[in-house]
Amino acid sequence: MSLNIMEKKQNKFLTVAPFECAWRDDLRFREAGRGCVAFDAFAHNDVTVVFREKTGSQHYHYKTDNSPHYTVIIGSHRNKRLNIEVDGKTVVDVAGVDLHCSSTFQSYWISIYDGLISIGKGRYPFQNLVFQWLDSKPNCSVQYVGLSSWDRHVGYRNINVMPLTQNHISLWKHVDCGEYNGTEDVDDELEEDIGDYENWGLENFLESWELSDVFFIVGEEEKAVPAHKVILAASGNFGLRSSGEDFIHLRDVSYPILHALLEYIYTGNTKVPELHLSSLKALSLQFEVSTLAKQCEEMMERFKLNKKLFDSGKSVEISYPNSRLNCCAVFLNKLPIDVKRLNSFRLTGEYSDVDIYIDNHGQVARLHRIILGLWSAPFTKMFTNGMTESVSTKVCLKDICFEAFKIMLDFMYSGEVNKDNTMGIDTLLLQLLLLADQFGVSLLHQECCKRLLEHLSEDSVCQILLVISSVPSCKLIEETCERIFAMHFDYCTTASIDFVMLDEATFGNILQYLISIIVFAASGFNSNFEERVLNAVLLWCCKAEELFGWDRVDEMMLNSSPELVFGERLKSLEEFLRFVRFPLLPYSVLQKVKEAIGKYQHRRSSFKELQYICDGDSNGVLYFAGTSYGEHQWVNPVLSKKVIITPSSPLSRFTDPKVLVSRSYQGTSFAGPRMEDGRNTAWWMVDIGHSHQLMCNYYTLRQDGSRAFIRNWCFQGSTDGNNWTNLRVHENDETMCKPGQFASWPVSGPNALLPFRFFRVALAAPTTDTTNPWSLCICFLELYGYFR
Repeated sequence: MSLNIMEKKQNKFLTVAPFECAWRDDLRFREAGRGCVAFDAFAHNDVTVVFREKTGSQHYHYKTDNSPHYTVIIGSHRNKRLNIEVDGKTVVDVAGVDLHCSSTFQSYWISIYDGLISIGKGRYPFQNLVFQWLDSKPNCSVQYVGLSSWDRHVGYRNINVMPLTQNHISLWKHVDCGEYNGTEDVDDELEEDIGDYENWGLENFLESWELSDVFFIVGEEEKAVPAHKVILAASGNFGLRSSGEDFIHLRDVSYPILHALLEYIYTGNTKVPELHLSSLKALSLQFEVSTLAKQCEEMMERFKLNKKLFDSGKSVEISYPNSRLNCCAVFLNKLPIDVKRLNSFRLTGEYSDVDIYIDNHGQVARLHRIILGLWSAPFTKMFTNGMTESVSTKVCLKDICFEAFKIMLDFMYSGEVNKDNTMGIDTLLLQLLLLADQFGVSLLHQECCKRLLEHLSEDSVCQILLVISSVPSCKLIEETCERIFAMHFDYCTTASIDFVMLDEATFGNILQYLISIIVFAASGFNSNFEERVLNAVLLWCCKAEELFGWDRVDEMMLNSSPELVFGERLKSLEEFLRFVRFPLLPYSVLQKVKEAIGKYQHRRSSFKELQYICDGDSNGVLYFAGTSYGEHQWVNPVLSKKVIITPSSPLSRFTDPKVLVSRSYQGTSFAGPRMEDGRNTAWWMVDIGHSHQLMCNYYTLRQDGSRAFIRNWCFQGSTDGNNWTNLRVHENDETMCKPGQFASWPVSGPNALLPFRFFRVALAAPTTDTTNPWSLCICFLELYGYFR
């Protein structure tokens, strides 16, 4: 047996050596692009699972794979992060999720459904969802699962690959958030049956008195067994009346036989002793449940041919043969229910027990409580809570879109959405999404989400955001719309004035995305774009009813106060103006704007503008000092003594001030800890010179090669190097997350207008490194603003 990959069959145990991958024939999705793998694993770090279109070799490693694939890494970066890679490129790199490796076995599951990657923990797949990510360009061909490792052995056991049927519904209901903190207490979750849609289906109504309207009287003891007319009628011929209560007497049938029949109808599966097959067949023939009768007959014939196939002391399992492989109906595709017959009952009102009325439309349908309850827990509660709807056959619904409700009913009775009814992105599809959310029809909600995501454009995102921004279950769509809005910010804020109706949080998120895009591709944005950003901020803050420019604000402020112009959004103005890069505005525009909003002082002619453009640019104060303020070619300003940089700890090989202003990357560079006022801290301080001052409005840092990422720190200014003013305070800031990463932050507020000689970055709490938590590990620093 190989020393690299060892299988211990008796324990179903698999050990994967460093930089190798295990591929097994049984680790394959039944349907390409859709499946779930569950397993136990132990490792010190990096439990790695690969999903490919084809299998790889034992010595396969995802780092060298050029073919399409997904890679999920649990416990990356010394067991601190979760990574997801697409074709070798990292698309998810997050810390703080409730997923980590252990030297003892931990249970995990990973599912893929058309690019929706869901990751959870625990012994029960599809429960305890921890993290989720949606690929905008999904790979629907991945089918093979490889179990890999990084630089240490990883042990796997209890590995199972299963298809996605109804279970993926529960994943889409959580699509509103990128990550989740699951619990291990599965039993407590299962107690909330109605709230746990994953376990909600027809099986919950098996022999239940809830919503029942027909009863079997079974055996000599005359045991009463409840059922539901429309379900029975769609499964066979039980001789039921359309109205009134029915009692079906089965004196010569034992309860276990009837139970097996109903269990087959309601769940698609049953189990009976071999000796009862004949009785179950007879009862199935009596009520024309043809598939069950046929299966009983086939099993009986197989038993006659080979008695060793069955052990008379054990039970025989019978499962409904799913012939509708392309049907997406979570409750219908595994049950012996004739969908066409079910729809005919809806059209004719046969066996109906509730009449639905909608305001301004009157009676719109004669329906069946059990069908509504199958898909919707809120409907079930409505029919069973003891209120008026529980005893009345009439239910009135208010504030419901009639056209959307009709589509939802079509879905409930067929399990499919008619594509002709929801073409493109329009008001009807949004109304259907909200209706599915209101009534908890999760599969319909999922379908609406998918169609919206497939057809999003800059023309539709604003209207969609106005509708769904307050719906928690639509978080994924909301975030996608915000990103698209930011990518097409100019168009979305000039094609229509509707964006001013967005709430503060939504508009703020769009501006955050916009800053990220600008920083990433700064060269494509000029001063005209900055002016349009300013226009949009002012339009939103004054809740404008028509499109106009910043100059209109100037006119408005001449005859009114800021409180009257901006109203309740005046507080938001200060927050949103920090997203405008004022140094890039033309002087005439900046001067007018400062007068209009009464916020920013005029730039003094003696100050030189040093504008932040992008991370690592050559526009900052320290680079400018290295050129002797524009007089000659660049020389490290610490060596030329134009600036003085001081660390909190003594100088050493890795605590070198000139590194922070050099143009070369340094893998190890830190300022060590020291005690100040009885507290730990660490800092780097810059002195720009006794004859110089800076009104700082931006600053940049670069992480060294370590993973000691700062989370809580202050950026400060001082005139004397002793008394410090906070220019920006960072709390739980997770921007820094990769070795060698650049990051930049704006400085806003009144203090951004104050000139200082000294600046420093000072730790306020430990970094993410547990070994040396008070080392400030940066290898680059740059300042921007108005310099004199």
